[in-house]
Amino acid sequence: MSQDAPDPAPDPALARLSAALGDLGTRGPPPVERWNPEHCGDIDIRIAADGTWFHNGSPIRRPKLVKLFASILRREPDGSTVLVTPVEKVRIAVEDAHFTAVEMAVEGEGEGRRIALRTNVDDLVSVDAEHPLRFEDTADGLKPYVRVRGGLTALVSRALTYDLVDLAEERSLDGESWLGLWAGGAFHRIAPAEAAA
Repeated sequence: MSQDAPDPAPDPALARLSAALGDLGTRGPPPVERWNPEHCGDIDIRIAADGTWFHNGSPIRRPKLVKLFASILRREPDGSTVLVTPVEKVRIAVEDAHFTAVEMAVEGEGEGRRIALRTNVDDLVSVDAEHPLRFEDTADGLKPYVRVRGGLTALVSRALTYDLVDLAEERSLDGESWLGLWAGGAFHRIAPAEAAA
């Protein structure tokens, strides 16, 4: 489908979710972990690997709508992702991570280093033991993820990945040498030092 195609016609399920939220989007993050409505099925919303949100195969072009829906995302115990309101929840598809980390600020060095990340939906995350970095070596290269909230994660953009690797140092943990980086008082492992050599 053309990138210039208009947004699809409104979906009744999306309209219900929007109506159920009311003005919650303006009052800070909703308490999605406390909401336990009935499961209402699946909805044709997909978060692509690059962080783009799609509805019925077309990109959702309104950033405010994406941010609103991102605020009501929840990861279920079975690993699925849902949009949840006080009155209903619907399952969506996620190709990789829920968000993308697109901006980074670094202060300090070594064990005193602080790293903050901003996601594509403007969540701000301080990398620490509660919001750890996790690195995966994939066919597409090294992919770092950070826990944002609940079980939701953000894939760190490729440009920021290079910046993170530049901060790496070697450290011995449990008798094994690891390449990793300090942030928020925790050492975030990248790979065994021998594998990274």
